[in-house]
Amino acid sequence: MPVSVRVSTRLQAAWTRRGPLACLLWPLSCLYRALATLHGRAHAWGLRRTERLPCPVIVVGNVVAGGAGKTPTVIATVRALQAAGEHPGIVSRGYGRTGRGLCEVTPDSPATQVGDEPLLMRLRTGAPVVVGRDRVAAGRLLLARHPDLTVIVCDDGLQHPRLARDIEVLVFDERGIGNGWWLPAGPLRDDAGRRADLVLYNAPAPSTTRPGWLARRALGPAIPLAAWWSGARAGRPLPALAGARVLAVAGIAHPQRYFGMLRAAGLQVETLALADHHVYTEAPWANHPAEVVLLTEKDAVKLPPGSALADDPRLHVVALDFEPDPHYHLALQRRLQGVRAAQAAQEDRRWTPD
Repeated sequence: MPVSVRVSTRLQAAWTRRGPLACLLWPLSCLYRALATLHGRAHAWGLRRTERLPCPVIVVGNVVAGGAGKTPTVIATVRALQAAGEHPGIVSRGYGRTGRGLCEVTPDSPATQVGDEPLLMRLRTGAPVVVGRDRVAAGRLLLARHPDLTVIVCDDGLQHPRLARDIEVLVFDERGIGNGWWLPAGPLRDDAGRRADLVLYNAPAPSTTRPGWLARRALGPAIPLAAWWSGARAGRPLPALAGARVLAVAGIAHPQRYFGMLRAAGLQVETLALADHHVYTEAPWANHPAEVVLLTEKDAVKLPPGSALADDPRLHVVALDFEPDPHYHLALQRRLQGVRAAQAAQEDRRWTPD
């Protein structure tokens, strides 16, 4: 197991309780909390500028470090908006990419240039995606290139108040708020009780006392890597692999969650956990005697057709089937309608003479 994965695993374990390691790091967490709080209040007090885009903005984020299900939530939200007749676009920082400026994501974009998650969101939704550290600038570029957009979904932007938002979606996984301490003594990077318009739980049962909706999580079939890139979503049902020697590879925030779902599907898998956003410069499965190698979609986007690492016929992709409770989508639609009604009323007042 890579050193970075071992360190991450140890920290994740420390964040579940207020043990010796968490207590040792607690003074640093007090400093982190003070700086983060000051950053947020600077915008609330008007000391730092908040900028609004000319269409509704939905921000999807979490209050804990690491993946809580933001990417699948963005994908599910965008697809539901499309089904409702909206024309959504996505802005994202593009964590882990080599580029620093603004960049629009295309289906042919290298994951190293735009980020693995933005590329996955582009492939899964077909919606336009722009990446950049400056979410406001990314949103402006998105609207300039796609003026027909009716709503923007911002991936992981709760802690970036410079971009004004109309709806906030807060995502939790089974960790909840962990030990309740801020980084690095605990998992929190924001106030656990911060406001949010909608709360979604990416876990079998609510992990906090805040009211919200549950999302159903399931794994799809094993799709050959080349077929997955061509858009295929049909493959071998996971139970059909029960008698095969299977290696599961995951370069994601919580690989054990993925491995556990594979085992729950009846597979006896050997596992290879890599660091989140792992960059593939070699094939770590090359010398493994497995009959089938299973990848997450987040790993698959870094192995495009024609690349030397994608030639192995054993490679299959297992997609996460993520679907929030239908009431989440209905609540989002009602919120969006309310935002537009308020904007229309404000515009009427602007042009109504005294």
